[in-house]
Amino acid sequence: MKQAVTRTRESLAGSLASVVALTREVDDASLDDLELALLAADIGADTTAAIMASLRERALRKGISSGDELKHLLKAELLHILSSVDKPVTHPTAPPEVILLVGVNGTGKTTTSGKLAAMFSRATAENPSGKSILLCAADTFRAAAIEQLEVWAERSGVALIKTKQGGDPSAALYDALAAAKARSTDILLVDTAGRLHTKSDLMKELDKMTRTSARLVEGSPHQVLLVIDATTGQNGLQQARLFTEAARVTGIVLTKLDGTAKGGIVIAIAHELGLPVRFVGIGEKLEDIIPFDASSFVDSLLD
Repeated sequence: MKQAVTRTRESLAGSLASVVALTREVDDASLDDLELALLAADIGADTTAAIMASLRERALRKGISSGDELKHLLKAELLHILSSVDKPVTHPTAPPEVILLVGVNGTGKTTTSGKLAAMFSRATAENPSGKSILLCAADTFRAAAIEQLEVWAERSGVALIKTKQGGDPSAALYDALAAAKARSTDILLVDTAGRLHTKSDLMKELDKMTRTSARLVEGSPHQVLLVIDATTGQNGLQQARLFTEAARVTGIVLTKLDGTAKGGIVIAIAHELGLPVRFVGIGEKLEDIIPFDASSFVDSLLD
């Protein structure tokens, strides 16, 4: 995590250095400087305003005698925002667990599908055989999407259910759900379309897939993970708003976190949308995806 947020931390470091200097008195000017630093990290105007209101209230009520204390309080505020939305995932009592990956084209949905498949199937000390995973290529509209997922399925050693390009995504999902049930597969990961090349509406298509899933597997989809490119900043937040309204998103996968100095978008997503970040992409390799941990993120960002 520390490596993933290096660019964001370095960007913040220069701005925060004067704010949290141990020898400087914390005053209104210091807090104004901190506010600018948070905005520069893409924490967002609304979220930054909420953080600063809390810090100013504490400063007025209790007093903040040093920059080190201010930094400690800032860490506590960020951790509170992230922890407040970090509700545990409810897994089904019987397989398969159905996970839809949604989001606009170009965010890394297909790559993320392959990486998650590899991560879930990886053997652990607690589960020596790993979990059984099935991938579904339901992005039938983007050119080469199915072929791309085939490559990731092969690399991760996971079976793939697919149809022809331009086919019905819900039909592909239906076949994958039937196969997952027949094979008692632990997890079905579904790569969905980010744009349709027809007159039909993307959100209506996602709703149709959700209803298809619920008909075949009770209570599914169990998770709907919205994939956001961290480098898009506030644009990514706007994408999240649209998908959350229409696709019943339960969590976020933030890709390319290692490639941006604006990793504060994680805080904005939690505060403004009430959604937890579940996983973060930290590179191009198959294993470059990790579960998100709020404490590690905040420590890595400010230490």
